[in-house]
Amino acid sequence: MSGLQGKRVLFGVTGSIAAYKAAQWVRDLGKEEALVDVVMTAAAEKFVTPLTFAALSGNHVHRDMFDEAAELVMAHINLSRDADILLIAPATAQTLAKLAAGIADNLLTAVVLAAHIPVVLCPAMNTAMWTHAATQNNLLRVRQLGYHVVQPGCGSMACGETGDGRLAEWDCVREALLSLLQPADLSGKKVMITAGPTREPLDPVRFLSNRSSGKMGYALARTARRRGAEVTLVTGPVALPPPPGIVVIPVTTAEDMAEAVLARSDEMDIIVKSAAVADFKPLACQSLKIKKTGQGLQLDLVKNIDILLELGKKRRKHQVLVGFAAESHDHVEEGRRKLSAKNLDLIVVNDILGPRTGFDVDTNQVSLISRSFSRQLPLLSKEDTADQIWDTVATFFNDSQIESLS
Repeated sequence: MSGLQGKRVLFGVTGSIAAYKAAQWVRDLGKEEALVDVVMTAAAEKFVTPLTFAALSGNHVHRDMFDEAAELVMAHINLSRDADILLIAPATAQTLAKLAAGIADNLLTAVVLAAHIPVVLCPAMNTAMWTHAATQNNLLRVRQLGYHVVQPGCGSMACGETGDGRLAEWDCVREALLSLLQPADLSGKKVMITAGPTREPLDPVRFLSNRSSGKMGYALARTARRRGAEVTLVTGPVALPPPPGIVVIPVTTAEDMAEAVLARSDEMDIIVKSAAVADFKPLACQSLKIKKTGQGLQLDLVKNIDILLELGKKRRKHQVLVGFAAESHDHVEEGRRKLSAKNLDLIVVNDILGPRTGFDVDTNQVSLISRSFSRQLPLLSKEDTADQIWDTVATFFNDSQIESLS
């Protein structure tokens, strides 16, 4: 289940070459089972036909404020009443200027003026237009009016130039939409999340590690930010893009991660330790590559610092501490033991043997265990699992149920 499933998105398209990207975004929203209605300006139709958006959205495309069809006569009022959120992408310099001045001379700008739902603007234009003082003043004004602006990116544009003003990537826009559609129940909270594996060097070319992909930790970071948290993500080496709007601290070894986490732990309201930290490291890292000799190789290993245990020892009052445990059997019993031994409020136990719940998959089935309850979740996506975890964590604050033993 996606956070966009069943949400009604009113999608405004204006006259920019970047309108072709909007067509893919409408398709992406449809894949997540959002319900999309498209409003096009006359200039937008010069770049992409209404038929394209009708085919991708499965709905009639709204174009004319003076349409005489009975059900469309009050479209500028009714369209926003039926929607959860209004997205304008691309938003041209002209459209920004109209919105800043409250001008409603076409269907789209009239819809915005009548809207009582969140309005998200995704500017796209030439760098010179973007940096012009008039455009920057208009951006300041639309923000003052309560509209949400997704900052454009920097890169090559259709005009052949490179610079600021390129339409933002869908990942950033999707996060903006989800943030406005989610409950802000973590607003004002500082959250630190660890993710991914660690690597313990053996020689200049080899290391000891594990199969963690970091997907669960990254999903937790994304969903926490959507719910209003100020998020710091301490991550081992993964093949995942940094989540937008989040402070990312890359680390490599368990010692690196411990240093980064423990140095910041006192200022955090919530710490979620989802990283798969190596339990052991080589006694010494060889300065030269270990050569094959035809004989076996014996490694001397020493124990790494247990970061979660250290966090449990030093946690401050009213700080929520969440741990993860990857188990193959006796999930609840093992979870309860670690919950108590490490002074946690909540532990998330993951079954590593399931074909859809192990390493490097997009789904998970976990058990949530606190001192007062144990609950197994159904098979869910990583993001839906993360939201279930945050639902539980939020109750600790809402109901004053933080089970601190410190």
